[in-house]
Amino acid sequence: MEKRTKDRPWKLQTPPLSSEYEMYIDEKDGKEIIVCTVGKTILHYDARVITDLYEMLKAHGDWMLLGSKDEKVGTKEGTVEHWGRAVDNPIGGWYGLKKGLRGRVGMYVPPLLEALGLAEVEHNKRNNRMRAL
Repeated sequence: MEKRTKDRPWKLQTPPLSSEYEMYIDEKDGKEIIVCTVGKTILHYDARVITDLYEMLKAHGDWMLLGSKDEKVGTKEGTVEHWGRAVDNPIGGWYGLKKGLRGRVGMYVPPLLEALGLAEVEHNKRNNRMRAL
């Protein structure tokens, strides 16, 4: 996987193609993280989400709804967002690392997997899905 830095981030768009944002790999507290900058908001995700999400999608074997939600909003089982915070995922909980901004895995991570050539993501106005390639 090509690692991008703050000086050379991935320039991505949300699945509905309505907003642009940037992501890059960094390190915090000895842990590899993804830094996601959306306007003035900065989110952090555990970088293991890239491999873990890809492996989960491969095992799932079909399209999966993204189901993007903020941290404080409940999620629908069977969505990428639900998996990204579920106690039975590979890290045992949240891939989002900044308290209050731990959600939206289903919004910001899928386009990264698409850019890396690991997944296909739909780009409809609503109810987008993804699948492993």
